[in-house]
Amino acid sequence: MKKSNISVFVPHIGCPHKCSFCNQNTITGQSVAPSGKDVRKAVEIALNSNTSEKYEYEIAFFGGSFTAVEHNYMVSLLEAAKPYVDNGSVKGIRISTRPDFINAGILNLLKEYGVTAVELGAQCMNNNVLEANFRGHTVQNVQDAARLIKEYNFELGLQMMTGLYSSNDDIDFLTAVQFAALNPDTVRIYPTVILKDTYLAFLFEKGEYIPRSLDSTVSLCARLVEYFEKNNIEVIRVGLHASDDVKRNMLCGGYHESLGEMVASRMMYNKITSFPAGEYKVYINRKSISKLLGNKKSNIAALKNACYNIEIMYDDKLGPNELRVE
Repeated sequence: MKKSNISVFVPHIGCPHKCSFCNQNTITGQSVAPSGKDVRKAVEIALNSNTSEKYEYEIAFFGGSFTAVEHNYMVSLLEAAKPYVDNGSVKGIRISTRPDFINAGILNLLKEYGVTAVELGAQCMNNNVLEANFRGHTVQNVQDAARLIKEYNFELGLQMMTGLYSSNDDIDFLTAVQFAALNPDTVRIYPTVILKDTYLAFLFEKGEYIPRSLDSTVSLCARLVEYFEKNNIEVIRVGLHASDDVKRNMLCGGYHESLGEMVASRMMYNKITSFPAGEYKVYINRKSISKLLGNKKSNIAALKNACYNIEIMYDDKLGPNELRVE
């Protein structure tokens, strides 16, 4: 059974900070706060959709800092979602929030209303980078919130951003190492995208911030995903969701509609080239053929240029990102 989120986007309300990269109306594609009625409508549409596949649903409150919104409004959204958890229509409720808006009282409330997973927008585990991007929280806030979430037996998700102002690849990789030390269940990786009307856009236009190229973004994200997978941490998202609003409002940065597949493709290339150049049989799940080939067969061309001659074989027992080289 496939897992799927019934996403309810809460715009940028409640959060006391305006981060360097933040233009939440663009990211979420909406500026009007949803009501309990909107929550019920979204769930009913998902549950009653005609599809041949069966899904295990979670209601997911994304887009803003959920536990930072006005208390009664937050409760009204949870009250609309909870009956679907109680009757078994959905597995649970997932929320995303800031590390500095987590405490025992909030977690008790979330538990009461059927929340099962809490994701923290940590972004980076370097205080200088957090300060330079106006995050308004510290590394210690992330560590304290993560440990408390685990103590209350919620699924812990951590979200990181690569390529932030004042960061670099080494700092980003160290963020992954510090994430792993907190034993999260899931991770999301969001390469920085420069959106109009943000502080990053101001710095970019002044020449004070140079974003990572798409290729360097793919290369770093492949290293990060490989690291998380080696530590048995599931990466559930790489890159922003495809959005016309993002494409209209972005100036540049690590955005591509197929970024996740590009990263998976780079990981396959890295695994093959970890062997000496030569001729190999490469076994993959047949559903992964596009990842192995790469965009416009770029992986195959790069492998040939590096003196690798591969014969593609199929083994559907392998996972979607796995391969075996013989």
